[in-house]
Amino acid sequence: MTNPPSSSRLVYSTDAGTMCPECRQPVKACRCKKGAARAASDGVVRVSRQTRGRGGKTVTRVEGLPLDDVALAQLGKQLRSACGSGGTVKEGVVEVQGDHCDKVIETLKQHGHAARRSGG
Repeated sequence: MTNPPSSSRLVYSTDAGTMCPECRQPVKACRCKKGAARAASDGVVRVSRQTRGRGGKTVTRVEGLPLDDVALAQLGKQLRSACGSGGTVKEGVVEVQGDHCDKVIETLKQHGHAARRSGG
């Protein structure tokens, strides 16, 4: 027996990515904009280094930035150019290729964010 469509909640699709729980559209095309809202931040930007699942390559991750998508993409570009490296912005997280934690924290503090190193 299958569940009725009203009780079925699609939260992720391999084609579209994360889905909005309210309007059931991809977050990028959300009509209600509730799904696109970021989780409330505690005001601290966390900078960490990660190698897991990347074939041994190191990535500097920046999480907890209370910015919208456009401002986050712009800050991500500034961080990547300050480090002289590539990277991306995915689902509210800025990733910079390489181990640049100290440089990223310094740049974030210059932009007025309370940045802190997290992890090991």
